[in-house]
Amino acid sequence: MSNIPTPHIGCDDPSKIANTVLMPGDPLRARYIAENFLTGVTCFNEVRGMLGFTGFYGEKRVSVMGSGMGMPSAMIYYNELFDFYDVGAIIRVGTAGAIRKEAQLRDIIIASAACTTSAINRTRFMGYDFAPIADFGLVRKAYEIAREMGLRAHVGSLLSSDEFYGHDEGLAARYADYGVWAVEMESAGLFTLAAKYHKKALAICTISDSLVTGEATSSEERQTSFRAMMELALKTAE
Repeated sequence: MSNIPTPHIGCDDPSKIANTVLMPGDPLRARYIAENFLTGVTCFNEVRGMLGFTGFYGEKRVSVMGSGMGMPSAMIYYNELFDFYDVGAIIRVGTAGAIRKEAQLRDIIIASAACTTSAINRTRFMGYDFAPIADFGLVRKAYEIAREMGLRAHVGSLLSSDEFYGHDEGLAARYADYGVWAVEMESAGLFTLAAKYHKKALAICTISDSLVTGEATSSEERQTSFRAMMELALKTAE
């Protein structure tokens, strides 16, 4: 195909990438998943250090790749995977900061939708709003598997922010009042591009810190120890 490799993914053959791609923000977390959960692993991307791997989880073929932080970075990779490599589903696996007191450290949020403070979609829709939602089948499957695994998991909305620092506490509280569970930085962009390309998307996030209580996990724990979320995503992958 003349449009691959893309400027950001150095894979010359779409068959080297599985139909479902798990995407953490951190490429080192992608490598951790590949090394600890997959067999028969091959690397399909190293461009800009954004590592991508394909292997087998049991008999299921799956890929895992970093996306970088924030929607401007992540949407480059989502777009190229959906459009140029014809990936069928992307599952974001990441961390989020709780904005509701009911969400405790290490709880899992299965996102059915994502609000956003970003102007990306308003630019795309000529000043109007768009409601980015996850694929219902993947949401339902993930929730059922989470229950079987005995995980403390919540289904609902995330808030995708353009900023990691400088959250307005009043704004976060307002979103929490309307049922939003936590804040992160990528899911609204993922759900939007899945809608554009008629593909499937899901976001599964572990609560790594709380804007309510001030509790937080370490960076090392965020990179390597949220195994329940990783296993849930791999079991959910089609």
